[in-house]
Amino acid sequence: MAQATTTPGSKLIKPDDHLLIMIDFQSQMAFATKSIDGVNLRNNAALVAHAAAGFGVSTILTTVAEKSFSGPMFSEIADAFPGERMLDRTSMNTWEDKAVVELVNEIGKKRIVLAGLWTSVCIVGPALSALDQGFEVYVIGDACGDVSTEAHERAMDRMVQAGAQPMTSLQYLLELQRDWARAGTYYLTTGIAKKFGGAYGLGIIYAKTMFGASEGDHRAAPAAAAE
Repeated sequence: MAQATTTPGSKLIKPDDHLLIMIDFQSQMAFATKSIDGVNLRNNAALVAHAAAGFGVSTILTTVAEKSFSGPMFSEIADAFPGERMLDRTSMNTWEDKAVVELVNEIGKKRIVLAGLWTSVCIVGPALSALDQGFEVYVIGDACGDVSTEAHERAMDRMVQAGAQPMTSLQYLLELQRDWARAGTYYLTTGIAKKFGGAYGLGIIYAKTMFGASEGDHRAAPAAAAE
């Protein structure tokens, strides 16, 4: 008979157990993205980037033809990782780029989390390649986009059928926190949510402003920590 314990499931991610790869969040790729509007895409990408930076997640930022065609990485992402080197590629499949794969091996995480543009090309490629080589793969679906809803959904289906695990940007943030009693990252998490979390962030602002409400016992924390 199964016995319940307070042990978290092994499929839940933690800040130190995975590598986040953010791929081709660039103007030229965003212009043709139709499966998600530009505002939501930028917010979701920013939420993921700031969550990863705040929790100290190992992260690779990669672009394609940055200087010659596609343009720079979204500033919302670059700002979260000041000074971080962008790995520029010619390959559509990130996993076929020597510099990226060398860094993946240097970081040494078996669990890979992907987000980027476009889902059916630049996310499917590394997802299927990493799965084939024994990595565990997660895809942040609402921090990806494609030239049509059909293209995005079929790409997500293909990756899930191959063994990738889908998640969302807000799910990524909250799974890193996972317990409101973790005071060390409580204000980091709620701060990111307030800035990039849409209606959920507005709810946090309202609850804290009107009622001093808190998900955990943080009312005694210094006021400066809430900024």
